[in-house]
Amino acid sequence: MPQCVVIADDLTGGNATGVLLKKMNYTAYTILNAQSLESNMLSDCDCVIYPTDSRGISPEDAYARVYQVCDQLKGDDVKVYANRIDSTLRGNLGSETDAMLDCLGEDYVAIVAPCFPASGRVVIGGYMLVNGLPLHKTDIAIDPKTPVKKSEVEVLFAEQSKYKTASILMKDLMHGKHYLADLMNQHVANGCRILVVDCVTQEDLDLIADAVITSKLKVVAVDPGVFTATLSRKLIVPLEKKQKNRILAVVGSVHPSAKVQMEELWLSQRIHNVFVQTKALLQDEKSREMEIDRVVTEILAECKLNVVSTVTGDGIYPENRIDFQPYMEQYQCSMDDVTEMINSAFAEITYRIFQAEPEFKGLYTSGGDVTVAVCRRFQTAGLSLMDEVLPLAAYGQFFKGEFEGIHFVTKGGSQGNSDAINRCITYLKEKLYI
Repeated sequence: MPQCVVIADDLTGGNATGVLLKKMNYTAYTILNAQSLESNMLSDCDCVIYPTDSRGISPEDAYARVYQVCDQLKGDDVKVYANRIDSTLRGNLGSETDAMLDCLGEDYVAIVAPCFPASGRVVIGGYMLVNGLPLHKTDIAIDPKTPVKKSEVEVLFAEQSKYKTASILMKDLMHGKHYLADLMNQHVANGCRILVVDCVTQEDLDLIADAVITSKLKVVAVDPGVFTATLSRKLIVPLEKKQKNRILAVVGSVHPSAKVQMEELWLSQRIHNVFVQTKALLQDEKSREMEIDRVVTEILAECKLNVVSTVTGDGIYPENRIDFQPYMEQYQCSMDDVTEMINSAFAEITYRIFQAEPEFKGLYTSGGDVTVAVCRRFQTAGLSLMDEVLPLAAYGQFFKGEFEGIHFVTKGGSQGNSDAINRCITYLKEKLYI
């Protein structure tokens, strides 16, 4: 039976949420006719989406439609309830949220997180911005059917809902999930049933979802789909996927873009990083082994505290970059031979980490030479390619070998915008249900 119930105010938005859930390997059905719905039809369904076509009708009629559908679909197996709203806050936000709260019971509260980062919809300081503009300064303000003339999200809900509302701002998110969970419970204790939360990035949505889980509140997710997908990823896990999964990112590229992308990753997500002292890999065999062992030991010592660990060559900072000529003379070899010594060391570090800690199920590599060296050390027969994460970033799984099935994203070191690695890691999290 479904563990996620999404009630959407229109078919297009409902399907868009269903696609987000499908990308995480959930089975999602959109129901168009409840009258012909039989309970056994949903026995193999993780998520059910029901569009009510209620965006442009009266608040009273919208309430009635949503209440009826919620009453029909609610059940003991459901872990995530969601009211899928328009990404620009059009429609009957308040009455539809009220309907779900009334139907589910007085112990439920609504968490409004109307952020859709990929579409430029964010909420900061309580205001919705669309591609940097306040909502009331966009074309939505003159929408012929459902115009929105205010940008303050809490105000919109307060005007339309019978329940007390409150805002949780970015300054509150900065204190972490436990603080946020306590704040949510405080607002609920003060009589609030609708909490509007600032959210700008996917990482904000992850934090809000973690806080909801920590708070132990029973909630209805009110959002355009991304928060619902995030909460589902954390609460709805197929039995075969219940083991702990971790991700290792290995970056050997010295391209300036790699520095920018890694720094954004470290700022955006909770990461434990260990820098590889590249010179030590080239001095002699003893120094090389000591450096490999140091990096592996430091990662393994901290990995249980972090979902994502990163191994980064110190050459991303210009002052640490190596002049290869002395080593070419020392070893009487070519520049390719010297770089291969570095790449093979990164591969050895990666191999030992995966061998020692089976919870590492996801691997990101940046830089073609490092990627080749890692595949060679893992003795994989190849990569089973499955998707394009973003241009020149591919997702797949190891094919054959000791670590068959490891989830893998690889990207050229110079490719992508500043958020490219961050997006790749988030993609891996979705695939691993983290």
